[in-house]
Amino acid sequence: MELPFRLLYQDEHFFAIDKPAGFFVHPPELSPYPVPKEKICLYHLRRVMKKDVIPVHRLDAPTSGVLLFAMSRDKARKLNHLFAERQMHKTYQAVVRGYVPSEGLIDLPLEADEGRLTVEAQTQYKTLAQIELPFAVGKKYPTSRYSLVQVHPITGRWHQIRRHFDRIAHPLLGDIEHGDSHHNRFFRDTLQIQGLCLKATAIELQHPWSGETLSIQAPPCEKWGRIHRLFEHGLDAI
Repeated sequence: MELPFRLLYQDEHFFAIDKPAGFFVHPPELSPYPVPKEKICLYHLRRVMKKDVIPVHRLDAPTSGVLLFAMSRDKARKLNHLFAERQMHKTYQAVVRGYVPSEGLIDLPLEADEGRLTVEAQTQYKTLAQIELPFAVGKKYPTSRYSLVQVHPITGRWHQIRRHFDRIAHPLLGDIEHGDSHHNRFFRDTLQIQGLCLKATAIELQHPWSGETLSIQAPPCEKWGRIHRLFEHGLDAI
């Protein structure tokens, strides 16, 4: 039996996969629509590994990239402690509307789990590239501008990256919940770049059992190759 996604790292304590966009970590609790088991990571992992593996953290269904699972609940608790102590360093890449500064810290409280209570939330970012395209996507400007950013969430709140960039008026491309529908449609239909432009590219940690420093990287993929070519060489490259 084969998994429908790639294993990036594995030992007797935990493992990492490259989660494809469109896959849920576990069955969604509040979804009004049934999710087929073939789109749930845990279904495939427990079926193939014959173990009750435990997710260490989450990625939204539209987000792709590095995702950790523990081999037992005790091991999951030890890995969760690294997240709680901010010793698990996650790196993302995202495409956002407009030109953002070369680097910055978004320090804005966010509502917790769709509730009214707000909690501390901090997101660091660095701009990797910017592009201006000769398309009047919105009504305000004759051209459209975009930034490719590298993102390091310091805290781990629900939809944190997506909500933070929306709060500073630079929503992520392809974000149907917090984004800009005009620019989403332009990316999807004109540029042929589908879905949410957010990828968990790497996780770095000190292995809790061996002490070694691990850097687990997501491999290149067709979608993000297309995005990088766009920012490097313009429309002709895609």
